[in-house]
This record gives sequence, structure tokens and C-alpha cells, in this order.
Amino acid sequence: MREPAFWYRPRSPLSHVLSPLGVLYGAITARRMQRTGVDAGIPVICVGNYHVGGAGKTPTVLALTKLLRELGETPVVISRGYGGRLKGPVTVDRARHTATDVGDEPLMMASDVPVAVARDRLDGVALAKSQGATVILMDDGFQNPGLFKDASLIVIDSERGLGNGRVFPAGPLRAPLQAQLARTDALVLIGDGRAANDVAAELAKRDKPELRARLKPVTASLTQLLGKRVFAFAGIGDPDRFFRTLRASGIEVAHARAFADHHVFSQDEIAALVAEARREQLTLVTTEKDLARLRGREGVPDGIVPFAVQLEFDEPAKLRELISYHLYKARERRFSAR
Repeated sequence: MREPAFWYRPRSPLSHVLSPLGVLYGAITARRMQRTGVDAGIPVICVGNYHVGGAGKTPTVLALTKLLRELGETPVVISRGYGGRLKGPVTVDRARHTATDVGDEPLMMASDVPVAVARDRLDGVALAKSQGATVILMDDGFQNPGLFKDASLIVIDSERGLGNGRVFPAGPLRAPLQAQLARTDALVLIGDGRAANDVAAELAKRDKPELRARLKPVTASLTQLLGKRVFAFAGIGDPDRFFRTLRASGIEVAHARAFADHHVFSQDEIAALVAEARREQLTLVTTEKDLARLRGREGVPDGIVPFAVQLEFDEPAKLRELISYHLYKARERRFSAR
């Protein structure tokens, strides 16, 4: 889905017309969010968004994976496998699965952490526990009431914020903001922008911490691209953020082409990208998520370079303390309930 431009404009007649639908949709979602959810029996940490589209959930999940392992935990990610055909439960295997099977994000994450894909998240929990999980990381699902969450970390791109602040389809929000703030345990602001400062201030009144982080290129990707002119393309929630990251890393972006989030590239589109890059002697570069969708496809050349990034927190000790606290409270609660 390509998000409508009016979502990120302060005033729009179309947004105003769609507002009644947004009010209805938001009321239904807010009511669903009040349900308690089933206890997984082990700590569940949800990484979500207030809004439709991407903001950096996947890098956040991978950063938490690394931290949890440092704390002696065995994390397993559960995902509904958006864009994949398999209902699951199934453990993602990069040797035999493609993005068509399990979705692009699970396939990408599976190189770093076990990922259980299941349309029913409770089935995903059962599979994760059978793999020895001591902590479950939920990739998305903040608004879904099926599973009890011991901690919910909300990711926002600090450059874009929450757009016009209205609920889908009038705006990008998945539910009314106040209903979502009430169930938030921490805010992860990615980048140096100020567009989400009001949200952070509102959460600070509720004693909920703000964690600043930024996407940094992996050294190997940077080395591979520095000194080259590139043709960048991306089909993610915010392609412009990808292009900005490339330029901020010192890479010369001669051309950039944006596609809708989770876009399935046709052979003709791939051929056109390759031909244009060759014609102007440019290196094709895309995101790891986009490359995951291209893996195993016919007609995809080996020369497309993935630009790998990782999330670095400004205050890693603050994140470590937060996660340790929620793990302790989760286990204390379950022990007391015996």
C-alpha cells in the first residue's frame, strides 16, 4: 500500500471528509485494545507503531534481540508474516522459504533470530516456546488484543511523526492517540527530528521513557558503496527515509525510485531498473527488506547491493535498564499468580 500524501499534510479536504469513518474505525479499535489478552507464560515484548506504515520496527526488533542475548535470554520473534502465503505456524527457514511464503520482514530477520510465523499469534507463541524461547518479541501487533504484552515499545520516525494525527482512513493512526498512549511503556524515536516531541512530552507526563536512536549503516555496506554513484530503489513504508540515510552516509544517489510498501516487483520492473542503471553506469542499491522479496526470483541479477543498517541507541544503558525492569516485573507477576 502506498500511503496517501494527505496523511502528512496539516489540512486536507479529503481527510475532513473521511474523518467520520476514522472516528468509527478508531472507536472499534480502541474498544478492542481494552481486552486483557492471553498470557503466554513467558515475557512478551511488543515492538509496534501508532500508525500505518513503517518507522523502524524491524531494526528495533533486531537491536532488542542483541540486548536480550547479552542478558542471557533466548528471544524468538513471532510475526503474522504479512505478505506471505503460509498461515503457519512455521519457523522461517531462509534456505527453503521465500518472501512469498513468509513475508519479507520475517525472512530478513531470520538471518539473525529465530522467527515463528503464524496468522494466529497464540500458535506462534506455542511454536516459539517449543524452540526454547525465554522471551517473545512481537513484531507489530500493538493494537491486537489477543496476546498479553508485558511491555510495549512504540517506534516513531522523528522526522515524520504521526502526520495529521487522524485515524485511518482520514490519517495514518491505527487507533485514537490517547487510547494508544495509555498502553505504551516506552517510546523509541528514530532520528534527530522534532515531529514527535509532543508525543514524547505527553508520555513523559505518564512517567514513560523516551529512547532516542538512529539508523547507522553497517560498515560492510558502506565500504561497498562509498565512491560509487548509485541508483536507489525501495518499496518500504517510507522510501524517502532510506534515500536520506544513504545521502547522510556520504553515498552519491544519482537516481531514486520509490515503490509502495511491500511492493512485489514484476520482472519488467526489475529489467527496467537494471537497464537504467547500466545505461548510466550506476550501482543498484536497495534495502535488505526489498532484497528479501527479490531472493529466489528469476531475472534478478547478482549486482543489486543491499544497504544494511542497524539501530544504535543514544543511551544503551537506559534501554538495558528498561528491558531488565520489564523482564523482572513480568516474571514476578507470574510467580505471584501461582
